[in-house]
Amino acid sequence: MDETPEIPLLTLRDTLVVAIQGELHDRAAERLQRRILDRIAESRPRGLLIDVTGLPVVDSFLGRLLRDTALMARMMGVPTVLVGLQPAVAVTLAELGLELPGVHTDLDLERGLAWLQRQGRQTPPAGRARSR
Repeated sequence: MDETPEIPLLTLRDTLVVAIQGELHDRAAERLQRRILDRIAESRPRGLLIDVTGLPVVDSFLGRLLRDTALMARMMGVPTVLVGLQPAVAVTLAELGLELPGVHTDLDLERGLAWLQRQGRQTPPAGRARSR
């Protein structure tokens, strides 16, 4: 049985924030992905921010899962930013040849939230037309 503690999904204003701390094993990562997608469907956030500052290691499975989660969120109409990639993690992802097309990355939480805020100004909320 996987004894990884459950990662909290927090809502900050209208953004779903997921801060991953420590190692994340395959089963726990898959469970986290399902929880994120379920929360998006339930709460309809304007953005998803995944903070991997506390993630010391990323293997090919976890790298693909993070990329796929961001792409799935985008398919659901939720822009996503991945923040806090440590240099060693970025090097590993590059060495694995894992690209993140369509996934915005930024240095830290503050910059990621600012990017999402700019995206929110450009895109009207789902179900509402932009008025002029």
